[in-house]
Amino acid sequence: MSAKPSLTLKRRLKAPPAKVFAAWTDPKMMIHWWSPAEFETLICESDPTVGGRFRVLMRGPDGTEHDVSGRFREVARNERLVFSWAWKTAPEQVSQVTITLRPDGAGTLLTLLHEQLPDAPTRDSHNTGWSGALDKLERLVA
Repeated sequence: MSAKPSLTLKRRLKAPPAKVFAAWTDPKMMIHWWSPAEFETLICESDPTVGGRFRVLMRGPDGTEHDVSGRFREVARNERLVFSWAWKTAPEQVSQVTITLRPDGAGTLLTLLHEQLPDAPTRDSHNTGWSGALDKLERLVA
């Protein structure tokens, strides 16, 4: 049996870990960046406690809405988040996202690991989506 696909993205951000962590967990900040390029974030909900839920509703340029949610599995303030990830349209396909934040001078080195994706096309789609979202995050926290 082969392992399910995963992806890893790294970014150096010009903000301290506390600000980057807040951007990942505070709905008032999440709404400004948590969607791919060209998408609009409509709703963000977040309870960043172990077992707490998050939900993000996005709208693509064609008007299609995309609804994703999950539960926080690990929360280490300003250092690490681990959460499940499932689209409303495919709730049986649960994957996992791990966000690691490391101080990097006056900024932060962010590592995003998205594991247990069902197949390579889904991995590639998430790579595009996360890359666009991280571009927005980078602008927000700079």
